[in-house]
Amino acid sequence: MNKSWLLLLIMGIIGMNGVNAQEIMKLYPGKIPGAIAGPATYKQKETIINGKVFGLSKVTDPSLSLYKADPLKANGAAVIICPGGGYAFLATDHEGEEVARRFAALGVTALVLKYRLPSDTIMTDKSFGPLQDAQQAIYLVRKNAAAWNINPAKIGIMGFSAGGHLAASLAVHYGDSKIKNPEGLSLRPDFAILIYPVISFTASAHTGSVKNLIGEKATQLQKEYFSNELHVNAQTPVTFLVHANDDDTVPVENTILFNQALTKNKVPVETHLYQAGGHGYGMHNKTTSDDWFQRLQEWMTGNHLLEGKAN
Repeated sequence: MNKSWLLLLIMGIIGMNGVNAQEIMKLYPGKIPGAIAGPATYKQKETIINGKVFGLSKVTDPSLSLYKADPLKANGAAVIICPGGGYAFLATDHEGEEVARRFAALGVTALVLKYRLPSDTIMTDKSFGPLQDAQQAIYLVRKNAAAWNINPAKIGIMGFSAGGHLAASLAVHYGDSKIKNPEGLSLRPDFAILIYPVISFTASAHTGSVKNLIGEKATQLQKEYFSNELHVNAQTPVTFLVHANDDDTVPVENTILFNQALTKNKVPVETHLYQAGGHGYGMHNKTTSDDWFQRLQEWMTGNHLLEGKAN
């Protein structure tokens, strides 16, 4: 076999196995709603670890990174992924891109949401900036469903830590639209996946997320609006939850409260509580041989989210 041809073959195989974002698109076609011009020094900052972008801070220009499903396995499902970081940082690597690649290999189109991080410097109302971006993300995915071979009835939202709070906020506040939606598309996710999520701003709250999103002088009404367990109803989407009992950053009570609210309202929910693992482990809880993503795949199969073919 010709050596150059062999090299090309190997490079092709590597390219197939290493799924990268096929497209990165701005979240808004024009002016970002609620945005104000900050100082020239306020710019997005990358955190580099071992030569790789681990995460972002000072995000001002929101976007979606598209990871298309493996065409041989594509089933029409899609998931929007919200990385965590306490509303001060986006862990875009292990709570974003890595997760997206695994979904794409499963036949699920994945989109990593780079949402704006709340700041009075660049927003008229920092508390609603991230929720606007989540609503705009699901609007764009539904609008482009046919072009991206997505079933518009199988679009979910996923989040880790504070990204889990954002995902849960969309799941309960999808009817409180903060964006332009001329087509009247549904902003309701069809399912939610919340991994060690911040849920409540009133009980067992993660103080960093509360401070960064609504500020130290937030009113009780603001705290209650963003306590997502208080807004669950029968229309809240089916949900999958993961948490570790020894999480000292975001107490496990957050997940338990949301599970209880979903159960009370007869919304199907599956919750996995691990003995240990702490916080921020992404897909790799090293304290157990159990793979929560495998449990997620089984849950998605059981809820008919991985059936059928893409459009």
